[in-house]
Amino acid sequence: MIAWQTQKAKAQFSELIKMAASAPQLVTSHGRPVVVVVSEKEYTRLATPAQSFLEFMQTSPLSEVNLEFGRDRSLPRDANL
Repeated sequence: MIAWQTQKAKAQFSELIKMAASAPQLVTSHGRPVVVVVSEKEYTRLATPAQSFLEFMQTSPLSEVNLEFGRDRSLPRDANL
């Protein structure tokens, strides 16, 4: 990943976009990483979940395990306020 200083990124924005199409580009400000510019294709890949939470749970190796949750029916303890 190539690092760009903010001033250089602004001055060469077209070049930054062209390079982001093939690989993520890091933009720094005062020597600290601020943003990463990625292609739309990469953003969509990262933002789209591979499967829904329901599908994940249904395909889990533990989906066939029968879990029973018991509830403690004892009375609550006294609280001194």
